[in-house]
Parts: sequence; structure tokens; C-alpha cells
Amino acid sequence: MTGSLGIAPTSVWGRSIGRPRALARRFGNQTGSRAYDLFVPPVRSDGPLPLVVMLHGCSQSSRDFAIGTRMDGLAEEQGFLVAYPDQPRSANMAKSWNWFRDGDQQRDLGEPSILAGLTRQVMDEFDVDPSRVYVAGLSSGGAAASVMAMTYPDLYAAVGIHSGLAHGSAGSMAAALLAMRRGASSQPRRATQPMPTIVFHGDRDKTVSPVNGDQAIAQARPAANVSSATEKGRSEGGRAYTRTVLTMPGNAWSSEQWVLHGGGHAWAGGHPSGSHTDPAGPDASREMMRFFMSHAKDRGLGQN
Repeated sequence: MTGSLGIAPTSVWGRSIGRPRALARRFGNQTGSRAYDLFVPPVRSDGPLPLVVMLHGCSQSSRDFAIGTRMDGLAEEQGFLVAYPDQPRSANMAKSWNWFRDGDQQRDLGEPSILAGLTRQVMDEFDVDPSRVYVAGLSSGGAAASVMAMTYPDLYAAVGIHSGLAHGSAGSMAAALLAMRRGASSQPRRATQPMPTIVFHGDRDKTVSPVNGDQAIAQARPAANVSSATEKGRSEGGRAYTRTVLTMPGNAWSSEQWVLHGGGHAWAGGHPSGSHTDPAGPDASREMMRFFMSHAKDRGLGQN
């Protein structure tokens, strides 16, 4: 497989030396299979690297999502791997992740088992830090990321949900369409193992109602002992936003909710060459990575 410059890079134990690599891969198990792209940055140190699994939105492809989010550039800059699973039309005609089907919302079943399996495949075959594995997505990918956070809290250290929905918001296509317009009919159940969560949502999103962002952050929130701090700002591109930081004593858990004022259904700060992007910002990819890198999973004691 050639690298991004068309030159085959040297590799040792699955790690690139000096040049990034973009690999086309596939994972399959008893429930099905998915192709995925894997970006491997140049080696920066002898230590294991973080891994981010990025789930595209409806009508997008893995490559389109990589271009729009510019996550490969951050991976090369900061030193982490990025996996981009691709949803085929054979699984959903709109290329949407099936976050609303009962069989695709449970551990070890359907799409969650495939996404967890390909995550583990990368961890097994590359030098990945198991305490720094993250999942993020846009729209249906954001909803699927919330599913992964709820069903595999032992695998992921933090989750990013952009313009998505909370796990359990719907159990059918009809219910999914209603939830997208109005939010879930009742607040989805709270996580039993709250995962650090960063949520981005435009307050003028006409595809997935902003109330879904509120429900996603509420699902991640522990039952008690949470304090909040809110700040208002404006991105370099002129997009106003409100950022709320939720924390527990001793920083045992924290999450962030970004409300993008005037923002629609698009990845904030994305490159215009990709679909469903809002170049006005703020830079959701960079902010997610800042948030992710501040959270590592303690395999013995839980999350930091």
C-alpha cells in the first residue's frame, strides 16, 4: 500500500517511519463486515499511540469525512492513529449508521460488535495505547458513537458527538425521524458508567434538533456531584458559541457541551472540500482532540 505521496513507506511492527500512511482495511465477524480507512502518522516516539475511531454521517463516505474533518492533519501533527469505518449502501441505502435499530444498539450485536471488533483489530495489529482509544462521529455517526460509548465503556476512554443523538433515542425508523425533529420522547437512560463526553450541536440545526445535544450530554452526566461552568466565545471565523464544562470533584469525570449559535447540521471548523462542514468554526476536530488527550482510561480504577 502506498503512502499519501505515492511512495511505499518503511514500516516496523506496523508503524510508519518518517512518512504517514493511509491504509485500506476490512474487519468482519459473525454479524457482518465493514471496510475502513486507517491513517497511520509518522513515528514520533517509542511509546504507543492513541487511536480515534471516526464515524461519518448520512450520505458521507469515510474518505469524505476524513477530508471534511481534517483529522488526518491533526493526527500527523499530534501523533495518533485514525480509523474511518465506512457504512455501505447494502447496510443502509442512505449510508447512515443504523443507530435506531434495536439489534444495532446492543453490545456484541450488529454494528456495535463490528465497530468494536475493528477497533480491537487496530489495537492488536498496531502499537496502540489501550488507555487512549476514542470514538467520535457526525449525525448518524454521532448517534452511533453514543451507542459505542454506552455499550463498550471498557473499550473507549471518551466520546465525541457532533450533531447526533443519545443512545436509546429511538427503536425504529419512524421513531428515529421523530427523535431527529423533536428529540427522544423521554430522556434516554443515564449511563451506568459515565464516559467523558464532548458534544457539539448547532442551535439552528434543521436535520437533528438541538434538543438531542442536550439529551446526549444529560445521558453522560453522573447522577450527582457535578458542577458546571459556562463561557461564551467567538471563533476566528465569526461563529459565536457557548461552552459548558461539567466536572466532578477531583476531576474524576468531566464533559463539555458546545452550542454553536447560528450553526446548522455541519462539522464545525471543517474543510469546505468535505460535505456537511461549517468552516466558520470553532474547530471541532482540534477541540475534540484537546478533550480526548486530557482523558485516559485507568484499566484498574476507571477513567481519569
